[in-house]
Amino acid sequence: MKILIINGPNLNFLGIREKNIYGTQDYDYLLKMIAEKAQKEECQIEVFQSNHEGAIIDRIQDAYFDGTQGLVINPGAYTHYSYAIHDALASVETVKKVEVHISDITDREEFRKISVTAPACDKQIYGQGLKGYLTAIDFLLDEHKKIEIQRKNS
Repeated sequence: MKILIINGPNLNFLGIREKNIYGTQDYDYLLKMIAEKAQKEECQIEVFQSNHEGAIIDRIQDAYFDGTQGLVINPGAYTHYSYAIHDALASVETVKKVEVHISDITDREEFRKISVTAPACDKQIYGQGLKGYLTAIDFLLDEHKKIEIQRKNS
């Protein structure tokens, strides 16, 4: 299975910014954790990070053409107002999508409780720290297995 993980603004500053909210592990730790998961599950996982909305949209659109079967996205602050990212996610209907947040967005400032991007995803995970990425990958792998079983039984 081919999975794409997209991280939005400021995720590259993990371990630097707001450690009381996002923890002390840095971005390289997250990348290593994801790489180990990919090796264990024998799947291909690419990680993309950008602080720019247009670059994120371009990468989502590219996923439609490059064989991506599952997408994990942490849109960062774009979660709360980027209808453009919502529309890009909604346009790749053949790709299963999971929105991930490190913190519990339901227990933070009012504006963080609203996600305009989640409705374009199949699942939303929040409040699990960096492990939320692994939960999202597991969800996508399980969904992929279900699809493969359905194809075999058709």
